Amino acid sequence: MSKPYYVKFETPKDLVNAVYEAVRIAKQSGRVRKGTNETTKAIERGTSRLVVIAEDVEPPEVVAHLPILCEERNAAYIFVPSKQQLGASLGIDVGSAAATILDAGEDQHILEQVVSSITSIKAKKE
Repeated sequence: MSKPYYVKFETPKDLVNAVYEAVRIAKQSGRVRKGTNETTKAIERGTSRLVVIAEDVEPPEVVAHLPILCEERNAAYIFVPSKQQLGASLGIDVGSAAATILDAGEDQHILEQVVSSITSIKAKKE
């Protein structure tokens, strides 16, 4: 299956697992926002540290504005393949199209590694 049109770069599998782990830890010891609306508000307010966007969202227009908004606000963002797995990382029983980490909590270094990996992936792409 081809990637949706809003996916700007390919995320390596090991980085995807690190993102799910960072979201899970931030949910327990930090602060996260889940869902497209709350994520959009956090980006606009400048409080978002990392935006996580699912690739399997239907219709894709639900989250298509997030990468553009992140680029405008210089917010780090990454794509994960499964909204169901993102929802599980957030501790909810349903899928989540998007989420954002506001405060990484105990494992700040995981978030910093993910953000630096995203920066290098985007630099290679350009």
